[in-house]
Amino acid sequence: MVRWKDLSTSEMTLLDHVFWSSRISREALASGSSFSKSRANAAVAGMLEQGVLEATGEQVATGGRRAETLRLSRNLGVLLGAALGATGLEVGVMTPDLELLAHHSEPADVRDGPARVLSRVRSLMREQLKQCGAKVRDVIAIGIGVPGPVDFGLGQLVNPPLMPAWDAYSIREDLKVDFSAPVYVDNDVNVMALGELWRMQRGLQNFLVIKVGTGIGCGIVCHGQVYRGANGSAGDVGHICVDPQGPRCHCGNLGCVEAMAAGPAIARAATEAAESGESPLLKQMLDERGALKLLDVAEASRTGDAAANAIVQRSGALVGQMLAAVVNFYNPSHIFIGGGIQKIGPLFLAAVRQSVYHRSLALSTRHLEIQYTPLGERAGLIGAGVLGMQESLRMREAVV
Repeated sequence: MVRWKDLSTSEMTLLDHVFWSSRISREALASGSSFSKSRANAAVAGMLEQGVLEATGEQVATGGRRAETLRLSRNLGVLLGAALGATGLEVGVMTPDLELLAHHSEPADVRDGPARVLSRVRSLMREQLKQCGAKVRDVIAIGIGVPGPVDFGLGQLVNPPLMPAWDAYSIREDLKVDFSAPVYVDNDVNVMALGELWRMQRGLQNFLVIKVGTGIGCGIVCHGQVYRGANGSAGDVGHICVDPQGPRCHCGNLGCVEAMAAGPAIARAATEAAESGESPLLKQMLDERGALKLLDVAEASRTGDAAANAIVQRSGALVGQMLAAVVNFYNPSHIFIGGGIQKIGPLFLAAVRQSVYHRSLALSTRHLEIQYTPLGERAGLIGAGVLGMQESLRMREAVV
């Protein structure tokens, strides 16, 4: 079904450019790949004939006549993506050029264990394939993001603090129950970083993606590639200490930024404000809902509740304190912040920026931009699709 296994090295280079460029003209493809126009056109003609590429019918202005654009052929099949979080999951079906054909999200608890959660993931994948008229045999690859450190080569979690029952569990073998396509597993924030890298067509080479939800993690893009470190744990910034006298984290240490500024810490602070009478609004929410969550604090903050705003600002300042050290060390051009924290809005972002700019060296922040992830809630799912397609192409390149 996958038709690029017989392509030459030159054709694979062009195919990779098309994937990362999102509808590119022949002229731009030749220029971007450093091929001569005649060589690129000949290779493109061959791939069009083989059904690996297709012309979209869309056109881009080139200064003269308008040039038709290219994309990976929809006849190649579909990609499956899954974005697992500590408290929810999302599954989707995508075309080879990452158009979302079907998707579904729902609450989930990773502490229920891999067998139960992945059984649900497989079921949703089958349902989503059926919904968009695709079959299991049409699946090119499966990409999955999970909230913990991953041995990328093995596709297994390694001592994940938020999901200990998943340690060394073979996610690939589990999915083989229903699917024969290759399965690629990575940390959820690395996957989000891949999504942003694809969105920007690899236009930014050195940036960070920070996810703030139940935990705090960081995806690092260095020279246009996701950097995973020696053992896959690069970017585990949630366990950077921001207060040696702070509360004990689930990792065993004191004062980790995750223990003091992630979703559960925000919810605890809101509960304390409600129970102490500091915030009548949070008290009302607590009485009505039984427990407070990050989204409740976001809602209260948007209404202008002073206690909620103070909690949000403190969380943002602590995350910014941690990021300042990372910025001084790595000097990224951009920081994109995602996860449930995006629901809070500009107040959290402003607190992060203020803390980073105050604590970082002037040279490190001279051109630094800090914003929420433009892909928003879809960052993890789109990134899972990028992971599946990128690694599938690389696997074919390795055997050319």
